[in-house]
Amino acid sequence: MILSPQGKRPQSLWTEAAPGRVYALDQTLLPHETRVLAFERLDQVAEAIRAMRVRGAPLIGVGAAFGLALALRADAAAAAEETAARELLATRPTAINLAWAIARVRAALAGAPTGERAARAWAEAQRILTDEIAVCSAIGDHGLALVETLWRARRERDPSAESLHVLTHCNAGWLATGAWGTALAPVYKAREAGIPIHVWVDETRPRGQGASLTAWELGAAGVPHTLITDTMSGHVLQRGKADVCFVGSDRTTAAGDV
Repeated sequence: MILSPQGKRPQSLWTEAAPGRVYALDQTLLPHETRVLAFERLDQVAEAIRAMRVRGAPLIGVGAAFGLALALRADAAAAAEETAARELLATRPTAINLAWAIARVRAALAGAPTGERAARAWAEAQRILTDEIAVCSAIGDHGLALVETLWRARRERDPSAESLHVLTHCNAGWLATGAWGTALAPVYKAREAGIPIHVWVDETRPRGQGASLTAWELGAAGVPHTLITDTMSGHVLQRGKADVCFVGSDRTTAAGDV
């Protein structure tokens, strides 16, 4: 498990105490190799996002924010900012968090003197990372309340039950976010709260994010889990072997459809 210098929670992207360098795990090598990438330039960040070394909607946004900040350290001119923003947006055009984070950093630069632009961009990128961690922790807290209710209900139905069973798909854990994760945050919170929990992990074709990333995450955290093929998930649900399904969502309607 990788722990960031800033805290005890595992993170897949972190920074030095002083502005200048960004670090991230190369997710294309997991679970067989754990390699830390060091970014000092815009092109390095852009390549990592394009190649899915840095992946997961929230993490793409955080990475892009720091990529823009690194670009402004090299050239703080408005024209350079525009060029850097276009380069980052082209890496994953459909990624909503990417465009959102770039827009947020650029808004923070409005009216700033040239000499302050790089520092202001870095500070905003750091705030985006901090906010992302706080949001994921809050998701985990809300999800924990649901897990506690489900666990009580399961024990009432079956006093001999040893675990609450969760089904998940793809990867929506701390690898894809600042820390904690989105869909997996309640799992980690439940684990820390002492609730026995087991996770069914879909392999998630065609890239295998469940098999290569989620299973690795859960194993590193000591969370019992079982890797299954995608086609087995229907069987798991049909047989009542999953108490709840937690997945990440790029789009959620007001009615709750994902």
